[in-house]
Amino acid sequence: VDANTPRWATVRADHTLSLLSLKPGLFTTLGRDAAGTVWLDDLGVSNLPGIEPVARLSGRPAASRRPHASHKGSFGDVVVLGGEGLATQGHSMVGAAVLAGQAALYAGAGRVFLALLDPTPVAPTALQPELMLRAPEAMEVEAQTWVCGCGGGTAIRAHLSRVLSRAQRLVLDADALNAIAADTQLQTLLQRRSGRGWSTVLTPHPLEASRLLGCSSQQVQFRRLDAATQLMQQFGCTVILKGSGSIIASPKQLPQINPTGNGRLAAAGTGDVLAGAVGSLLAQGLSAHEAACTAAWRHGHAADVWDRRLPLTASALAQRLTAQPD
Repeated sequence: VDANTPRWATVRADHTLSLLSLKPGLFTTLGRDAAGTVWLDDLGVSNLPGIEPVARLSGRPAASRRPHASHKGSFGDVVVLGGEGLATQGHSMVGAAVLAGQAALYAGAGRVFLALLDPTPVAPTALQPELMLRAPEAMEVEAQTWVCGCGGGTAIRAHLSRVLSRAQRLVLDADALNAIAADTQLQTLLQRRSGRGWSTVLTPHPLEASRLLGCSSQQVQFRRLDAATQLMQQFGCTVILKGSGSIIASPKQLPQINPTGNGRLAAAGTGDVLAGAVGSLLAQGLSAHEAACTAAWRHGHAADVWDRRLPLTASALAQRLTAQPD
């Protein structure tokens, strides 16, 4: 036990035997470290009368093959809106948007556009020539899948009303979530999207989730399943509550706990990569729930099979998010 271990989590087991059913706490936040390898003995009881499951573990996504008669338009367009920079902030966050764009490309989107909020960015196409630069105002909102907020800073707020009101497929991350948490009008626009049948995925980490819920991040972490479900119900959309054992909550779906991933993902930019991957799968036709579960699984799986001799960086991680995981 070290100084960072809570007093209630003083045992770190090599193996944990769970009887009758698996418990959510074994697979999320500090429970994963405390439990070690989890074993189940259902004691021969297939159903517990009057008890319904509260969540399930996400399984490996099904592989899919692309028809030979395909073209870049077959797999959707993704617009990454973010990357506030030197002219407004005094420091550049363009890299966050580039990482999301790279992830969208490697996860299989047909085309990816960077709508950067920095009017004088370092040329991201030198890093990834397939990424196409566009002014945010020049993009047709309805036709593309949007990933908003990665490195967006305060400048993202001016664009959110238009995107929330018109984008039919939308991923909201980072500064977009912070802007919505501070603006009741934006919250109303977000809530209205579900009534239109549009796809929306929120990808908060615990602090961003706490701002949206009006509580502390500690409260979110102590009740992660409840927090993700509350966000889903409040805004009527799919939520990936990131962290150890990410929770995916969607309307009319049993919440999922993602079993892949490890501490190597605790590196700058990996959240931007996840947001871009979700947007890519939405653009390719997956539902919000399917896109969230699949992207979270592949994101974590890439870290699980990482060569331990090599550092995990976000840009390298993006390149592992291929349409066909190992």
